[in-house]
Order: sequence, then C-alpha cells, then structure tokens
Amino acid sequence: MKITLLGTAYPYRGGLAAYNERLIRQFNKEGHQGNIETFTLQYPNFLFPGETQYANWDAPEDLEIKESVNSISPLNWIKVGRKIKKEKPDILIIKYWLPFMAPAFGSIARIVKSNKHTKVISILDNIIPHEHRLGDTMFSKYFVGAVDAFVGMSQSVLDDLNQFTTSKPRAFSPHPLFDNFGDAVTKKKAAAFLKLDSNQKYLLFFGLIRDYKGLDLLLEAMAENELKDKGVKLLVAGEFYSDSKPYFDLIKKHNLEDRVIFHQKFIPDPEVKYYFGVADLIVQPYKSATQSGVTQIAYHFEKAMIVTNVGGLAEIIPNGKVGFVVDSEPKKIAGAIVEFYDKNLEEPFHKHILAEKEKYAWSKMTQTILDLYKQV
Repeated sequence: MKITLLGTAYPYRGGLAAYNERLIRQFNKEGHQGNIETFTLQYPNFLFPGETQYANWDAPEDLEIKESVNSISPLNWIKVGRKIKKEKPDILIIKYWLPFMAPAFGSIARIVKSNKHTKVISILDNIIPHEHRLGDTMFSKYFVGAVDAFVGMSQSVLDDLNQFTTSKPRAFSPHPLFDNFGDAVTKKKAAAFLKLDSNQKYLLFFGLIRDYKGLDLLLEAMAENELKDKGVKLLVAGEFYSDSKPYFDLIKKHNLEDRVIFHQKFIPDPEVKYYFGVADLIVQPYKSATQSGVTQIAYHFEKAMIVTNVGGLAEIIPNGKVGFVVDSEPKKIAGAIVEFYDKNLEEPFHKHILAEKEKYAWSKMTQTILDLYKQV
C-alpha cells in the first residue's frame, strides 16, 4: 500500500519525530511504500518554549522525508493538500497531539480525501490537551471532522474522543516500544559517559519538563524522611518548557542540592541510552496523562518504573510486576521508591519486563491501522 504520514520528522527533533519515523520504517519493512510530509515551519519561534526545534544529528538515510508544510499558512495547506491528493496514497496518517495543528491538518486532510481514494487515519496522542487554551475544542472538532478513523494509544484518549464523535471507527493500540535509541549500555559505561558515579543509586526523570509532568511532586518525595537516608539521587534530564524557578525553589527549601542532578537540556537521540543505562528506576510522577513515550523507552531498555495513576499510564504498567502505580502524592511516590530498593526488586521486575515488552511491537500498530483502513 501507498502510505503518507503528515507530521513531525527530521529535521525536527523530539518524541513525535522519533515516533513518526519509526512507524513509517515499520510500514516499509512490511513491504508497503511509506513517506513523510513534514514541516517547513512547525511552530513560529515565539510560540516554541525550548531552545531549538531542530535535530543536531544526521538525517535518516532510509526514509523519504519532504519538508513541505507551513503550520500557519492557509495558502500552503491548499498547495500541500493538492499535491498529496494528486499522489493518491491509500492512507494518510496524521498523528494528532495539539489543537494548534488542527487548522493545517484538518484542511490538508479535507483536500486530500476529496480524491475519493485516500482514507485519513489519525493516531491520537491527545484529543483534549493537558494545558488548555481558548479555542481547543473548536479546533479539535474541525480536525475530527476530516478524519475517517482513529487509533487511541490509551483508553482515556478514546473516551475523550467521544466528546467529538461516537460513530467513526476507532481502535485501541498502545504506544509501541521506542526501540530506535540504540542498544542498552551498562551502568558503568553510562556513568562514564555522563561523568557520574557508577556506584550511586539513581532515579531518572526524563523528558521535557512541563507542569503537568509532576517534577515538583518527585522533588517533594525526595524530601520525605523515609527516603532521605537511602543514598538515592535524582537525575533530571530534560529541557524546561515551563518556569524553572518553582522547581529550584523546592530544591533549596528542602536542601536537596546534593541529591538532585540537573542535565538541563534536550537530550539528543544518540545520548538517550546513557541516561536510561545509568538509572535503576524511571519515575513518571505525572499529574495528568494519556500515555507516555518515556514508558516505552523504559520498556525498551528494560528498566523498572514508577508511574502515577493518571490517564493511560496504569494501563501498561502492571503494578508490583514491572514497577509501581501510585497516587500522585509525594509520600506515595517516596514509599514506592523505598520499597524498590529495600526489597531489591530490580531483578524480579526485570523478569516481568522481558515478558511485558513483547506486547508493544510496532507490527501491532501497523496492523491496527490496516484493519481500520478496511473498515472505512
């Protein structure tokens, strides 16, 4: 089949690009003809909270990626829509994560499917964003109207979709493994690369730092008495997409300066393996969530996890087997960390992780999309 994906890819960086590239790579592996139409302009710079939107590594040589879409130019949407319409892919895949993209994606999709051949299938990260803005509902409604079928990577997202449509085909397929960051490395090698002590116990908070991800809860947990004397340090690896001051105020308030290490930057793809390699335990103390790519990176590197019981996180973390699911409270988070170390759960959890990760093959996502295509 001929498959076009509309969305983020190289030269842009981040989880969206990594996901989209990996998905098309899987379709190509299965014998389909896949390509990506990515952005010439993804976000105007004044709307982008990080340092840069762009990757600082080489382009993938095995993928056809065209920079064509300007997210804020209606004239461009018409041009791109007509181009893809003429190419007549069997499926146009759009990964939807933010209502800001709805006018561009919805307009292009409407033009493309007017060829009476192409079917539009959207993979939903979110349909209702974590951080609400005026117009979100109107924009998402416009986008949903252009789509023929939906893949939800968590049940909570499919439940949210009901606010916009209950009649269009949809299917649940969890976020596949992020297995495109290379092979695992030993803790010793990872610590050497990061200039850390390989004998130290490390928790890892990984990814872009936004308020809903609950880093403040984890810092409060680090200050709990039961965790203070365990010799555990927290490694925070990511770029701030929200005000950093409240977090550093918490560190100062609880005298955590010696127990929290910040690598305050976007982590390039080639370095991800070192951060997961040095960690004993990955902690996702989210206040709200749908699903998370961090969880699937942790599965790939076979690391135990603590997640909070929000959104779809608990759906893919069997509590007490591959990690812990806890309430979004500092004391609960601290208690789970202490239990992990006191009961030496790294090896028992690892055995279950090896079995559990088999559920998240990319072939299951591609099959879900192809099954939906047959329904529309």
